[in-house]
Amino acid sequence: MSNDKNKQPSLPPHHDDDGSMIEGMQEDVSRRKFLGMAAFTGLAGAGLSVGLASCGKAPEKTSSGTESHTAPAEKSGGLSVHIAPGQLDTYYNMSSGGHSGDLRIIGEPSGREITRIPVFNIDCMSGWGFTNESKAILGTKPDGSLKYTSGDTHHVHGSYEDGTYDGKYFWVNDKIHSRLARIRGDVMVCDKITELPNVQGFHGIFPDKRDPADANVNHTTRVFCGSEFRIPHPNDGTNMDDTDAYYGLFTCVDAETMEVRWQVKVDGNMDLCATSYDGKLAATNQYNTEKGVTFAGMMSAERDSCVFFNIARIEAAIKAGNIISSPDGSDVPIVDGTKAANADPKAAVTCYVPIPKSPHGVNASPDGKYFVCSGKLSPTASVIELSRVLQWFDGGLEDPREAVVGEPEIGLGPLHTAFDGRGNAYTTLFLDSQIVKWNVDAAIKAYQGDKNAKVIIDKIDVHYQPGHLTSSMNETKESDGQWLLIGNKFSKDRYLPVGPMHPENEQLLDITGEKMVLAHETPVYPEPHDFIIVKRDVIKTRQVFDMDEFPNAIKEAKDSRVERDGSKVTIYLTSMAPAFSLTEFKVRQGDEVTIILTNHDKIEDLGHGFAIPKYDINFVVSPHETKSVTFIADKPGVYWCYCTHFCHALHLEMRSRLLVEPA
Repeated sequence: MSNDKNKQPSLPPHHDDDGSMIEGMQEDVSRRKFLGMAAFTGLAGAGLSVGLASCGKAPEKTSSGTESHTAPAEKSGGLSVHIAPGQLDTYYNMSSGGHSGDLRIIGEPSGREITRIPVFNIDCMSGWGFTNESKAILGTKPDGSLKYTSGDTHHVHGSYEDGTYDGKYFWVNDKIHSRLARIRGDVMVCDKITELPNVQGFHGIFPDKRDPADANVNHTTRVFCGSEFRIPHPNDGTNMDDTDAYYGLFTCVDAETMEVRWQVKVDGNMDLCATSYDGKLAATNQYNTEKGVTFAGMMSAERDSCVFFNIARIEAAIKAGNIISSPDGSDVPIVDGTKAANADPKAAVTCYVPIPKSPHGVNASPDGKYFVCSGKLSPTASVIELSRVLQWFDGGLEDPREAVVGEPEIGLGPLHTAFDGRGNAYTTLFLDSQIVKWNVDAAIKAYQGDKNAKVIIDKIDVHYQPGHLTSSMNETKESDGQWLLIGNKFSKDRYLPVGPMHPENEQLLDITGEKMVLAHETPVYPEPHDFIIVKRDVIKTRQVFDMDEFPNAIKEAKDSRVERDGSKVTIYLTSMAPAFSLTEFKVRQGDEVTIILTNHDKIEDLGHGFAIPKYDINFVVSPHETKSVTFIADKPGVYWCYCTHFCHALHLEMRSRLLVEPA
């Protein structure tokens, strides 16, 4: 069978301003080839030695195999992607929303978006960013307005028990304002947000898979956070010009309290995070060991690092008082983890493993043995054996580079890696617009000199420029090797045009066989960054809230009332389809009004909205949930408060009146 199904439509001829054909641009250049050439040329045009010399010039596209990788519409290799009406998906896809600031839940393998959880964004439907409860979580200024109204969610990870997801919590970061948010897995609502001190560009996160401090603790107790941008300390404008003194901080947050436990001072810029299954090590890939502050200055070194953190030693150093004062004056203890301060392995808290070049991403294999770290400006993926890292910490390894046990050349622009639980790894090739499937054991044998080791098993074209990827139950002991989800940064010709802003493109691959098979694709609203795929039976959601969770709940409709304390008015209100408990409530112009609404319906999916025209109020309460809003009644007149969320045949009649008397 030929590969014709994977061929892309040709670009139109490329012309200069005078209408002549641009030299070297042929009519048969495919879109993907053009994109790859453009990206490669962009790097070369910057005058950079980008570590691609071993590959020579940008290679021509080659076939991934002799058989087509395109699946029929409803079947992939051996798996069905069609979910019939009334049937449930097999997996939850927990996906970051990127600069929309939210977290999305998508069913897999159907690709159906089920809901969006507001986190760092304002959401008119739920009232997130409007209600008093959500404002308390988001954080406010002294005047009561939100401290931030923007966010940039990047990485989503779930809590663990005994090396696999337990569905209790999910965390997602905000890169812009260095915040960590936690989502409760039982109700899928953000319940805490922590702003990390002393850092900018908070990018990678990963929870620990178990806490080895207590043999009986086999679940997540901490979340580790890497900061991408080096900044001066203190960052108060007094020392901006001494760029060599800038540094970043690796942060540990308590999983339950969401308070910052400690930080570690490091060299370079941190990117993503990974944790070991035994709870002993955390790591971040690191670029810009040159300490550059310009584009070119960040990419001159042939090798950067994957930095390993010895968690027990860090916490022992803090207990012993071997800490640096926090530059912002807080009581967060900071340990010196710079390379210069950790030359003695037996006393070191960090280990810098050299990795080529500008590595992007570090991921843990499900067998617990290896981390894979890829150099985005090198065609290689580095396999790091964790036992050797621990051996270095014990003084048994002279050079941290000896922890690298495999380094296959896999293609141009390798970024992130996922696993199938059968010894195979899958890495995105950004410049090649491909996914490469390769075998970890074979890569190790090849590194040891075995010329017959078959490292690369398969390659498949994706559309276009893939960034993150994940496999089903990836980075858990239960990695099941069923599906591989790819987040592509450019969709180009894949969907109906909608103007200059294109959607992202997510593609689902069946990875049950030797060959990867493209099974499904779907456009997604920009810009999801990363995701995890979790078995549906892991997540145990509740369909009705517990009224006792809310201290201000109005538990009996008869307790509905209007209370006045000077110019402050509190309205206690309940809802039960199709009516609010008060048909009207009267206040005076200039009053500070707080409305507390409890939904007394306890039927699954029977929510009620509450909106007040001209007062910028709109929110939804789920069954047995309580929410409140506070505003100044500065406009006299009659304002109909109505239910925005369809709830009953008499939904349109579900109203009350806010009567504001003139001052």
